[in-house]
Amino acid sequence: MKIFNRLATISVASAIVAGTALGSAQPTFASGGVETANQNDNVSYMGNTKNPKNVIFLVGDGMGPSYNAAYRYFADKPETKEMDKTAFDNFLVGNQRTNPKDPKENVTDSAAGATAFSSGHKTYNGAIGVDENKQKVKTVLEQAKENGKSTGLVSTAEITDATPAAYASHVDHRDKKDEIAQQFYNDRINGQHKVDVLLGGGAEYFGKENGDLTKKFKKDGYDVVKNKSQMQNSKSNQILGLFADNDMPLQIDAPKKNPKLVDMTDTAINKLKQNQKGFFLMVEGASIDKSGHPNDITGVMSEMQGFEKAFDYATTYAKENPDTLIVATADHSTGGLSIAKGKDYVWNPDAIHSMKHSGAYMTKQIASGKDAAKVIKDGYGFEVKQDQIDKINEEAKKVRKLDEEDKAYKDAYQKLQDAVQKPINDESNTGWTTYGHTGEDVNTYAFGPGSDKFHGNIDNTDNAKNIFDFFQNNQQ
Repeated sequence: MKIFNRLATISVASAIVAGTALGSAQPTFASGGVETANQNDNVSYMGNTKNPKNVIFLVGDGMGPSYNAAYRYFADKPETKEMDKTAFDNFLVGNQRTNPKDPKENVTDSAAGATAFSSGHKTYNGAIGVDENKQKVKTVLEQAKENGKSTGLVSTAEITDATPAAYASHVDHRDKKDEIAQQFYNDRINGQHKVDVLLGGGAEYFGKENGDLTKKFKKDGYDVVKNKSQMQNSKSNQILGLFADNDMPLQIDAPKKNPKLVDMTDTAINKLKQNQKGFFLMVEGASIDKSGHPNDITGVMSEMQGFEKAFDYATTYAKENPDTLIVATADHSTGGLSIAKGKDYVWNPDAIHSMKHSGAYMTKQIASGKDAAKVIKDGYGFEVKQDQIDKINEEAKKVRKLDEEDKAYKDAYQKLQDAVQKPINDESNTGWTTYGHTGEDVNTYAFGPGSDKFHGNIDNTDNAKNIFDFFQNNQQ
């Protein structure tokens, strides 16, 4: 699934293979030590091959191992005899532990997970850039900016959501999104804004009710953009792109004017690479998790596909710029996804391929008063039985009687979404165990200088510890 072939390829028949001299001479806070990965692609072999000048860290929020395996089934070409690899598979180097340091919960949320990624500190669930005592902790993005590098945050969620927020703000709870947005603007390093490229949703937190931050960013030289065309025509190396009031629509449901994750990644890299000192970029496929919570298999596969394209773009860039390290992982898994359920040894991704809209999209339409039969007919790629539509109508009536602020609304809305999604879960034979997070180890994918430090079973804090190590060695 190669994309964006306009990237100029300067190749030499040389493989960057794990376990060579990549970073082996430097002192490190954390490392794994297993020789893995099949990275026998042609790459250009110039530049710093010990310490990366550029780091692109990709987070598939909620992307547990079952998600990666399910996506392999989903992406497989039926005409091939064996199951095809995805863009991730050749870069698998190990897995990592995800547990937080929370007094009550031993399964992480995205805030604690992102703080571990960004700072190297375990903390409590809900914490953004602070330790268990609510004290600020330095992040790798802040270190990059101190080093004179350019920095970027890209997400399909609100750009003030937990994962991007934990790289460039410090608050005691993830829900303080107005304050997070204020810190994005107000906090400076060496007199400069902390983040040069901000792309995602969350326009609500940058408007008049929170100090007209968009106008302030624009006054300071940022291009402020609202759609794909404006983003791609942006001239400034600093950009604030806000493409939805809250989370961006899922890829399967999004209007064409919206950029996809790969488009935002492309724009971010092309702006950040102008800095000769290098860059740090975090890219989040946030809506993998946001589809996993309501057990929306259509949304999950849509967002996995979008994340794979962004990952493929990033690794293609790294092959042509061998001073660039790529790391991709997840903060946790979500939903307890199972590939098959019940007694049958079958999972049917073809049914998911036939879908025209996500379960989330159809549920929202029906809850707002749209005719359920029409919404289901327009959204499904196969016929849904009348008794199931009757069940959807029954649940829709309950939702419509409630105010969104009512405590019972959330549960009623989920029951409606369950009814909307039952036909696709049954047809594809997809199972789920929870609406929350699960605590299994998650996969780690890496390529480029220093990638050997991510091999084997590591802790989620090791991501930051290794990146701090690289950036400190860059200064020597």
